[in-house]
Amino acid sequence: MLEVLKRDRAMVAFGLAGVAILSWIYLICMDWGMHHMNDEIRMVIMPAMQDWTAWDLVLVFLMWAVMMVGMMVPAASPTILLFVEINRRSHEQQGTLAATGQFLLGYLTAWTGFSIVATIAQWGLLTAALVSPMMESKSNALGAGLLLMAGLFQFSRLKYACLAHCRSPLGFLATEWREGSWGAFGMGLKHGVYCLGCCWALMGLLFAFGVMNLLWIAGLSFLILAKKIAPFERLVSWVVGLGFIGWAAWLVFCADLTTPI
Repeated sequence: MLEVLKRDRAMVAFGLAGVAILSWIYLICMDWGMHHMNDEIRMVIMPAMQDWTAWDLVLVFLMWAVMMVGMMVPAASPTILLFVEINRRSHEQQGTLAATGQFLLGYLTAWTGFSIVATIAQWGLLTAALVSPMMESKSNALGAGLLLMAGLFQFSRLKYACLAHCRSPLGFLATEWREGSWGAFGMGLKHGVYCLGCCWALMGLLFAFGVMNLLWIAGLSFLILAKKIAPFERLVSWVVGLGFIGWAAWLVFCADLTTPI
């Protein structure tokens, strides 16, 4: 039993790492393509600089969806690996990989929904000329608003209520456990919703820093992971929240609002 459990956990861990790595490779290649590919290749894999078509919306949605996989799968890994262990111990004669796949699919479904909203938001911001065709903010006012929203949200009850479920995988699985494939999918979906509930404001900052700014994507990924596993998470939230609020104030009162963030 112990050997089987170790095998299952190892396979899932390698699978999660592989999914995250492939997502980051896609993002790196896309970032490189924005600056180096010729126009013919860019038209196939990159959204247009303006006047989006339906195909451009699909490409932007795909970008957001892959980005969410790369950012959030590492943060969800502790819960997924614990799910593997509990499921194996509860069903000694049944494989756990299929159920784990359903759990992950449910989790990513929540973030796919966010990706749809983010795609529509980016389209609207591009149409309003608040972000550049290179997916970077053109408005310090927009950046200040997003920073203020993210900063204030770090102190909200909703954020802490959702984060409590993310920081306690055992408690979440103990109270939300459901049998069967649909049960696994439902648990993954609910965990994804809780995760989305505590991280959506941070994701909104990508519109301020640049949707394809890999440095900020990596930084936000690390911050999200730290908030889920750091022993002094509340202190981290306070420091981050005050930092974002102070940055927003600087953009409003000290920076040239005609200069992009």
